[in-house]
Amino acid sequence: MSDAIRICMWSGPRNISTAMMRSFENRPDAAVSDEPFYAAYLAATGLDHPMRDEVLASQPTDWRAVADSLVGPVPGARPVWYQKHMTHHMLDGFGLDWSRSCRQAFLIRDPARVLASYVVKRGEVSLAEIGVERQRELFEREADRLGAAPPVIEGRDVLADARGKLSALCAAVGIPFDDAMLAWPPGPRASDGVWAPAWYDAVERSTGFGPPPDETAPPALSDDLRRIADAARPHYERLAAFKL
Repeated sequence: MSDAIRICMWSGPRNISTAMMRSFENRPDAAVSDEPFYAAYLAATGLDHPMRDEVLASQPTDWRAVADSLVGPVPGARPVWYQKHMTHHMLDGFGLDWSRSCRQAFLIRDPARVLASYVVKRGEVSLAEIGVERQRELFEREADRLGAAPPVIEGRDVLADARGKLSALCAAVGIPFDDAMLAWPPGPRASDGVWAPAWYDAVERSTGFGPPPDETAPPALSDDLRRIADAARPHYERLAAFKL
């Protein structure tokens, strides 16, 4: 394994995770990977996601093969490898030893707002599918290993102060901040997952972060979704207490 800095960013869905990936990919020293466990997750759960067949054909469906790749050579032999991971993809049976080679960080968003966005793309959603509980488990695991809280960053904070928050994140994972992280060309990327046409319409139009959305009013949620949001909130608040 090379001595490259591998950054494992744990996020849930419907956050700014793809914009964060764009930001890191715009650094000349960085390679990125887009949700490498997605196909393994779909194969193990049997869930019917948009473009399911294409996703299954595009990646290894055995989590062990994915884990082996993540401790293998860095794409393009770059000194920084930013890995965008969805917490809900890490099912209980998927090993996590590979993540010890990474500098782990956590990207969070208020679960009520995650749900309001997610149901636009998928008609039904469960607590497990927004990954907040799993995100807390992964956070606690890494905090126990380090003896201190790993870095936590909130999506809306990045949108409000991209330079400040990205500078803090870079310092926390041991790399210099680069102004190239603040803006990027619009359009798709070869590094995007094959599922991009179903999910990445907004980020493909983007050229940078922000401005943050107006979140003064709470999102309108059905009773079922409100119950999920309420169940997720303690896990979100645990991580939010450690925000950069």
